[in-house]
Amino acid sequence: MKPTASLSPVLPRRARGAATRQAILTAAARVFADTGLAGGRIETLAAAAGVNKALLYYYFGSKEHLYLAVLEDQFREFNEKAVAILEAPGSARAALLRYVNLHFDTAAARLRFAPLHQQLLMAGGRTVAALVRQYTLPRSEALGRLLERGMREGEFRRANIRHTAVSIVALIVFYFSVSPMVRMLGHAGAYSAADLRRRKQQILEFIRCGLFLHPDARVP
Repeated sequence: MKPTASLSPVLPRRARGAATRQAILTAAARVFADTGLAGGRIETLAAAAGVNKALLYYYFGSKEHLYLAVLEDQFREFNEKAVAILEAPGSARAALLRYVNLHFDTAAARLRFAPLHQQLLMAGGRTVAALVRQYTLPRSEALGRLLERGMREGEFRRANIRHTAVSIVALIVFYFSVSPMVRMLGHAGAYSAADLRRRKQQILEFIRCGLFLHPDARVP
């Protein structure tokens, strides 16, 4: 058998390539969060990642594809945490409140992504559809199963599961997706730390009163 040592130089190159790609993604997430998709110039993105701009085209093809890759990175991280919470045993009420906290805090940490994310989803296309199938659908199904369990076990009042899930998600994401309009309406401080705390508390209370069979009962 021929020695395989000659393959060893390939591995560092692959490792370096993966590290470079991840460095671009990490830097692009910061830039897009600060400037939005339109403001994220290729030169700025490359400088933030410490690479030549040709490497951005090499790994991602275009700024739009880079943005979609950043979204996929975020989807993956959030989805893993969200599904784990939604599928955990124990109180359905406690799991739902933990999920709402996670979803809200994730959106709040990425304020500039919400309206852009909304625009991309509305635009559709095969790439976006693939992201929805891979990440959003499993999370949506897990949320539906949690709601069904909570209703069956007497923690939640009986309601249409699909519309209840849509209402919960809408309570969280709408506030961030329409952030430009909220500011136009004169609410300049709507996304301050204090206002975000108030908004999250309002959502949690709304869900308790609207869905929990015993809204004043202690949640384990």
